[in-house]
Amino acid sequence: MKDYTFHYGRGEKKFSIDESRVLKEIRMPEKAPLTDIPSAVLEAIRNPIGCPSLEETVKPGDTVTFICNDPTRVANSFDFMPVLLNELNRLGVPDANVQIVFSLGSHRLMTEEEMAEGVSPEVAGRVKMFNSDCNIPEDFEYFGTTSRFTPVLINKHICHSDHVILTGTIVHHYFSGYGGGRKAVLPGCAAMETIRHNHSFMMDPHAGLGATTGNPVYEDQMEGVKLWADAMKKRGTNVFLFNAILDAEHRFLKMFAGDYIAAHLEACKFVDEVYGVPIDKKADVVIVSCGGYPKDINVYQMQKTMDNSVLAVREGGVVVLLADCEEGSGSKVLEETFRRLKTPEAIEGELAGHFVIGANKAYAVSRLMTKAHFILVTSLDRQLAKDMLFTGAVNEVDEALKLAEEYVGKDYSIILMPTGSLTVPLYKG
Repeated sequence: MKDYTFHYGRGEKKFSIDESRVLKEIRMPEKAPLTDIPSAVLEAIRNPIGCPSLEETVKPGDTVTFICNDPTRVANSFDFMPVLLNELNRLGVPDANVQIVFSLGSHRLMTEEEMAEGVSPEVAGRVKMFNSDCNIPEDFEYFGTTSRFTPVLINKHICHSDHVILTGTIVHHYFSGYGGGRKAVLPGCAAMETIRHNHSFMMDPHAGLGATTGNPVYEDQMEGVKLWADAMKKRGTNVFLFNAILDAEHRFLKMFAGDYIAAHLEACKFVDEVYGVPIDKKADVVIVSCGGYPKDINVYQMQKTMDNSVLAVREGGVVVLLADCEEGSGSKVLEETFRRLKTPEAIEGELAGHFVIGANKAYAVSRLMTKAHFILVTSLDRQLAKDMLFTGAVNEVDEALKLAEEYVGKDYSIILMPTGSLTVPLYKG
């Protein structure tokens, strides 16, 4: 027997398994984390990809808007935002001319305390901060319609500065290809109807993890953001990107800055390099952690780990998913959809005819249950877990493995995924 410790919520879960059963432990390749964060930030922004540096474009007295992630994304904004703000001060931009807009997409609003925690109390005390609330129509400006008929409605707070700096981190995304880049604007600072229409393309078979060319979600986002960025350019606004890649322990591995398209594409190559892990065989059972808080803050977020883990389990196998879900499902619409429709087929059928944000996550969760059984190690309400069609919900990993035997027998193989929200199993069989 060998002991293992996986991240779970704000703490850990310990368990022991027979090491001879383990086919592979999927971990990121060893990459030394950056040790001097301020120097790395400055190095990236002073040597940007595909565009002039901020030093060449920022003039004294300019106004600047930062777009920052909400708590559902691990971004470590508190590490780089003080550096970026101080650099702007050096270039002649006073704190009074700077604001931060949090790219919530369709997520809940952030509190003042969460904002301060996200970007650091120091920065929060120096600049104005706003939530992008997708449900307030008067907060959005119209920039046209994409070729796929998505209305491009973008929060007015990011439309009237001399510079807009998109920040965040990049991971694979289960239907829009990759996070980061243009997603800070669309869906991050877009109106609900814009998000709803764009996300409806997730049901297209070409929408998927790591997919860009031919992916209708990604291409529609890129087209929509270009409409906004082109309009900003005509107004004299400079759009600049700062994105980073983190390891499983939330340490910085590399930073990319520059043109929001070119720099992001370069960063995505690095994401493939550090997060993609080849496997020779799929297992009967996958034991996977989202990586702890905030990756497992709710079902809405932990679903992304489901997508990664299902790539490592055989058809009809079992995924044991460690996800605390301290905020429950994360969506009342998600819960209502499951309780009313009850099967993956019914959920897919209704969504195909009428796409609704929240219900789309019910589809994302339930479609995976046709491939494998999912047993949660969680604090989630047991009836709610049952309503959402999970095979089981228990307190400990050993309970989950006992339940798994009902589906895979006693002589089962295991793949371990301690950082399942990041690592992507690559099976070539």
